[in-house]
Amino acid sequence: MITLVTGATRSGKSEWAEYLAMRSPKNVIYIATATRYPDDLEWEARLQKHSDRRPNSWKTLEVPIELASSILDIHNDAYVLVDSLGTWLANFMEENEESWAKIEKDLLTAIQECEVDITFVSEEVGWGLVPEYKLGRIFRDRLGGLSRKIGAIADVVYLVTGGYAVDLTKIGERLPN
Repeated sequence: MITLVTGATRSGKSEWAEYLAMRSPKNVIYIATATRYPDDLEWEARLQKHSDRRPNSWKTLEVPIELASSILDIHNDAYVLVDSLGTWLANFMEENEESWAKIEKDLLTAIQECEVDITFVSEEVGWGLVPEYKLGRIFRDRLGGLSRKIGAIADVVYLVTGGYAVDLTKIGERLPN
């Protein structure tokens, strides 16, 4: 089963995804996609806050780059929680469009071939102003496109806003491919 949990900053999307994982009877593998920056104390505190919420029984993998292969390497009866697509994508901002397209395709293929239940957390970044700088526009467009593609193959898509999770697959209609 593929699940996508999307929402704005501090909306509760990670907490909702963690709640879904806790409900699973399977062993949870948490894939943290953030790159660590030990000199950035605020960033490290954010990562620690996420870590502190996770049960000790969950296995954590730090995977800032090789997400597709890491997903395919998990073959047991597991529930995988990937948090988040935006922090993972940020690690590829220097890639040109052709290279990014291959990275994205590899991830989408891995998602469809994986043998585990998997939940992705993704940030909604396109509801504000168009960024004035090129790198910001590239990030917004790539993340929006990736989230839409995962949403198209997901069994369930949640939008989290204001501390509420809305099951879009129950109240919405999937766009045609």
